[in-house]
Amino acid sequence: MKDSEIVKSEAILVGIAERGSDVPECERSLDELERLLDTAGGSVYARVIQVKDSFDPRTCIGSGKVREISELCDENSIELVIFDFELTPAQIRNLEGDIGGDVRVIDRSMLILDIFALHATSGEGKLQVELAQLRYSAPRLMGRGTEMSRLGGGIGTRGPGESKLESDRRHMKEKIYALEKKLAEMEHNRAVMRSQRDRSGLPKIAIVGYTNAGKSTILNKLTGAGVLSEDKLFATLDPTTRKLELPCGESVLLTDTVGFIRKLPHHLVKAFKSTLDEVVYADILLIVSDITDPEISEHIEVTKQVIEDLGASDKPVIYVYNKCDLLDEPITDADGDNTVVLSGATGEGIDRMLMLIEQTVQRFKKKYKMLIPYSGQSVLSSLYNSYTVGEVEYVDDGISVEVVLDERGRGMYAKYIV
Repeated sequence: MKDSEIVKSEAILVGIAERGSDVPECERSLDELERLLDTAGGSVYARVIQVKDSFDPRTCIGSGKVREISELCDENSIELVIFDFELTPAQIRNLEGDIGGDVRVIDRSMLILDIFALHATSGEGKLQVELAQLRYSAPRLMGRGTEMSRLGGGIGTRGPGESKLESDRRHMKEKIYALEKKLAEMEHNRAVMRSQRDRSGLPKIAIVGYTNAGKSTILNKLTGAGVLSEDKLFATLDPTTRKLELPCGESVLLTDTVGFIRKLPHHLVKAFKSTLDEVVYADILLIVSDITDPEISEHIEVTKQVIEDLGASDKPVIYVYNKCDLLDEPITDADGDNTVVLSGATGEGIDRMLMLIEQTVQRFKKKYKMLIPYSGQSVLSSLYNSYTVGEVEYVDDGISVEVVLDERGRGMYAKYIV
């Protein structure tokens, strides 16, 4: 998908509310789709909501709504229609045929992929986006066959379009295989880097949450990471990890992650597995939410659901309610022992969050007595670098050490623990 096909385009947004369901919920979802379009560089010309008992398998919406959209497009030179749910290749083909003209029909997933393409900066991120786009568009290539040639398929109608379609399919398969191979190599390198961070013994904290909740702003405030921070959806796609020294003197690793969103398709989660693995391998999760957003409760539930889908719901969580500087009335107290209200922009509330991180990290740790042979002096140096070392005594059998270890440290130095 070329950026120019969406950037600065006016579009019609289409949503469906099943009869008897919550129409305002459909409106809220279209609000988010409009923000996605704005992030991609487009603007909304009109919204169309169909209230139906069930989805039409051919076009999802009724024939009357299709005619309404066709007339809107024809009379106002609109060339882009975006559906707020996933369409099958056949539905895209049917809709484009029924609407007519040069109108392109895309769905929510295709729009999100276009935004990912705009915001990917690292080599791995760009490859992930390209692979996700190819996997998603490959089955939809059938729908473009008549554009390659006005001749259709079948006996007596085979023309240059048919062979071009087969050529495109082969090319896409080869490209997908090559990208998968490159990403496998990058994923291996990422695993090596992750294992090196594991050996450091530093607790890993992932900053997660709904897109545009202010995760990158918080990371920048704490570490000066310099991550791009914009009031746009999916401004951050590539994970960034920085070391943070806590007030108590201990250090942790903070990782900013890609934002979550409602109706995030499973294939997109799968495509960005190596990126989202930062959540899986973290010791602590900071769930960041925009306290000014009227849908904050739903956004937290979406975030928790994605975390559960990733298999990371058993981790300690600190709930961070961000952007308190934008509230009309200040909130002085956080509701709960593991919650904090703060402003990533001004720094208000940051001290409390650091205190909660310290308390959570300490819960992982216990004091142990170790006996290190004299031949293992490097082990003692490693302990000093990563953990709090107490009394050290040189005895006949080796070096007796009292040290506070976390779960990872217990695993690494198990053979020395008395």
